[in-house]
Amino acid sequence: MSDSRTNVAAAPDADAAGAVASAVAAAPFVRIFGHADGDSLAACGLLAVACRDRSIPFRVHIAADPAGEATAAGDPDDSRTVVVTRGHNTPSPDLEVPTANVSQPVSVAAAAISRELGVEPDPVLALAGVIAAGETLGDAGSDGLLAAAETADLIARRPGVAVPTTDLAADLAHSTRLDAPFSGDVDATSELCADLGVPTDADSAVDAGTRTQLASAVAVATATAASAGPQAADSVEASLRPYATPTAPFATLGGYADVLSVLAREAPGMVVSLALGSSAANSEAVTIWREHAAATHAALDDPVSGRYEGVYLLRVEADRPAVVPTVARLTRRFRSPEPVALIVSEPIDGRRHVGLNATDPQGLAAAAATVAAEFDGRSGGTPTQATLAVDSGVEDSALIAAIREALTDD
Repeated sequence: MSDSRTNVAAAPDADAAGAVASAVAAAPFVRIFGHADGDSLAACGLLAVACRDRSIPFRVHIAADPAGEATAAGDPDDSRTVVVTRGHNTPSPDLEVPTANVSQPVSVAAAAISRELGVEPDPVLALAGVIAAGETLGDAGSDGLLAAAETADLIARRPGVAVPTTDLAADLAHSTRLDAPFSGDVDATSELCADLGVPTDADSAVDAGTRTQLASAVAVATATAASAGPQAADSVEASLRPYATPTAPFATLGGYADVLSVLAREAPGMVVSLALGSSAANSEAVTIWREHAAATHAALDDPVSGRYEGVYLLRVEADRPAVVPTVARLTRRFRSPEPVALIVSEPIDGRRHVGLNATDPQGLAAAAATVAAEFDGRSGGTPTQATLAVDSGVEDSALIAAIREALTDD
């Protein structure tokens, strides 16, 4: 196993990115371990394209605990291991993108590494990763990528709502960037579109005025929902006035980010295929996104809530573990009056699943790891999002108490 270690700094640092690029370029084989979130997945796609174009053999692994899995796997045959995650607690065996302490999206760092490898990164994929990371375009080191995409006419801002396809009714109902009364209900969004004169034919053009009216209606419905927290009005703004992406796999940057975030949990290999230019995956990706979104909004339909100091709890019923972190993300963005959203599922296939999400770094991965050790479970995540699974025999009350204690200790 290589004992070298190279870190990418907080901004697109050419020296740090160059050091990682040099190590990757000299490797006979590169193993890329990414966290299961949209930002990391975009970064993995960018690095995969760079390796392909430089004829460097590679393999991509996506996991809840990429650093832990990379450490367990070792570094055989002088290959190099690149761990792609936005902060972690397990020492990685080789190369990190970026360091554990930075706030920069890993998609921005990966784009810098790609450029150092002599491969111009796809700015649209990188910017979708920035949005998936919860950052504002142009901030967190993404200004160069935004300028490059605009100069090349790869993106254009317009009125409306950020969705991945031109089927507005279906996409509004399935968006996991919105939590509104119509979420999960295609009949309701179809009625909303009909009332505003939005064409139901997905191939029909929608004029700017109609898009503006639709965005206003979505914003009002989201901010005034019975379940909405005080942050809902600000959160919905991130999905309005999207950047259209005429040459990308999906219709807008925000829609692209939405699909990335879902595929990270459901089918991460598909994003790598999309990044490598496979258009055949587009339709399947949208289908997976809609199925995941429907399950997410169903879980949010009738939760049991609880509020503690610093933590907002929802007990939910979900049909698959993959939706629990998405429920946590939506809860934190639109409902939670506390800085941490905690989602606890009813048992699924003999396991009780937990999702944690926070606006700012709260040591969530460390807290989840502490509880996992206590209950012989499995965990993974970053300082702002984490997952945990324990045996269904663990009472939810005991689990919740242990999580709250771990968060306080952190």
